[in-house]
Order: sequence, then structure tokens, then C-alpha cells
Amino acid sequence: MSVLRTSTIALLAGSLLTGTAMAQGEDLTVLPAPSDAFQPGLTAWGEPDFRGGWPIDHLNGRTPLQRAPEHGNRQLLTEEEFAERADMVEVLEQRYENEDSTDTMGIGHWAEVSPANRRTSWITSPADGQLPAYTDEGQRLSDAMRSTWAQGQPFDWVDDFDSWDRCISRGLPASMFPFMYNNGMRIFQAPGLVAIQMEMVHETRLIPTDGSASIPARIKHWLGESRGEWEDHNTLKVTTTNFMPGPSATNIGTTGSPRENDTPVSAEARLVERFHMVGPDEIIYEFTWEDPVVFTQPWSARLEWQRDDDYEIFEYACHEGNVQIRNYINASRADRAAAAAASGTQ
Repeated sequence: MSVLRTSTIALLAGSLLTGTAMAQGEDLTVLPAPSDAFQPGLTAWGEPDFRGGWPIDHLNGRTPLQRAPEHGNRQLLTEEEFAERADMVEVLEQRYENEDSTDTMGIGHWAEVSPANRRTSWITSPADGQLPAYTDEGQRLSDAMRSTWAQGQPFDWVDDFDSWDRCISRGLPASMFPFMYNNGMRIFQAPGLVAIQMEMVHETRLIPTDGSASIPARIKHWLGESRGEWEDHNTLKVTTTNFMPGPSATNIGTTGSPRENDTPVSAEARLVERFHMVGPDEIIYEFTWEDPVVFTQPWSARLEWQRDDDYEIFEYACHEGNVQIRNYINASRADRAAAAAASGTQ
């Protein structure tokens, strides 16, 4: 998608979300509830038609997962704060052109950035916009997690890497947040089934909507086991359980996330999502993540999706067994051997 098209979509979204509130001086701690006035078209088999491209690249405008303390319990930025974020994003948008003009290659050739919006954080609850505190067991599990993002960690085997490092899965709910690239989302539907294709880590979520029973709790999946129901004429509710512990529930690539991919997921985690289609080209996506083993309370987030059926999803050419894992291990062992030889402890 072009920068101009992305900018237009994001600015429209920001205006729709906050313009009225700003103009009327309304409470910036409250987001408007999703409207139920819109009636989506129906599929040939009579379900609300959500099919199409819903990439979340327009949300990658440096809105953080967790809210900065100075924003308190405000869901929306003031005009002045929004202007500051917009200026920062404008500088980031120039990275690609700056690298081209100097015949260099850096992060600008990888990182997508979109215009700023007025949200202070994606997290809507707790009220401070922060992830809740860990339980004692949650902290223990977090401390034991391994990944390439951990500082000073040696690598000796595949279990020193997380599922994202190994190109298996980005996990949930992390996969539903914007990253610096590969933000494609596409919804497909068939009778009794909704499928959400995610560009990052080439995964597709399969969500039965036919009332079928869930699988036994002892069977675990990286993305859990989902069941959907049409809650009303414009809302799909999805409940997901049966999570396989391993992936981090948050990813560093989403601004404002914990930096070492060390947010554990337990087998008791439960994700409840609602996809509200509030217009022909807009879905308000909300979820609540509950993991009593890890967190002292549930937490919730909200993102505003925009339709873009022209967005193309290309191959995510990363797979388990890729050479990068072996290279990390070989390099880590070589570094430690060299350090031991230099210190005379070999």
C-alpha cells in the first residue's frame, strides 16, 4: 500500500475516533462504544459477511501496547500530544527515502510506519493502560523464558529459542497486534467456518461457527482452539482456549511491549474476542486475555481495523529448521570458547 493511501486511511480513522470528542471537549478517558447501527451484507448461507482484506499496517503509527505513565487513564491524546507523535512519525517515514538518497540500507527498508493516531495505548483495561502485575508463578515462568531477544543469553539447542524465533508461531494475542512489517490480515468464510489469514508467520486461524463442541482440554495448539458465534447482526464473538505454553503473549515488534518476548502463556489462558463490523470498511476489534496462572487480573485491548482489499500478502519465507537457528548456536558456542581460551579457563 502506498504511503499516501495509508496516511489517508489512518487519518480518517483518527478523525472518526476522536474528532467529535476533541471538538466537544468530551472525556478523553472513554472510547466510544462500537455502534450496532450498521447491517453487514449476508453470505449466501445467511451469516454476516466479513470477508476481505483487513490489514493492520495502518495501526503501526507508534501507538504503544502499554500507555506512557504521563497519559494517566486517558484513552486518547490531546491535540498537542497528537501533534508531537505525528512529528515523530513523519521523521520515521523519511528513513526509506533517506537511505535511498545516500545509497545505504538500514531499518527503513524493513520497517513500515503509518501516520499517528490519537490512541494512548492499545490496552484499554486495566484503566492505566498497563499489563497487570504477574503472579509469583507468572514471574517464575517469565524468568525461565528463552529467546533471541533475551540479553546475554547463550544458545545451545532449539529450546533456547521461542516459537517466533523458530518461525513456528507468533502466538496469541501477539499475532493480533501490528508489527513493523507483514501486517496482512484476510478473512475468509464458508458455511459454519471463519478463517483469519495472518501474514506474519504464515498462519491461518480456523474458527468454527457451527456450534460444534470444542476438542478435549488435553489437546493444545500454538494458537489455541477457537469457537465462534454470531453474537448479533454485526458482531462475531470468538472464544479460544487449549493454548500450548511457549509463545510470548506479547512481541517486542509492537511498540510499548515488554522488550524480551517474555510474557508467558499458561495452559489455563483464555482469549475472548469480538469483531464488530461498524461500517462497510471498518471493524472494531476488542479482546480480553485472561490467564490466572500468569496475571493477577485479565487485560483488554482494542484496535480499529480498516478494509483494504488491494493489500497483497506475499510469502513469509521463514520456516522451522531455517539456518538462522544453527548459526546462533554455532556463533554462541564459538564466542564462549574464545572467551574461555582468552581467560585461560578452557
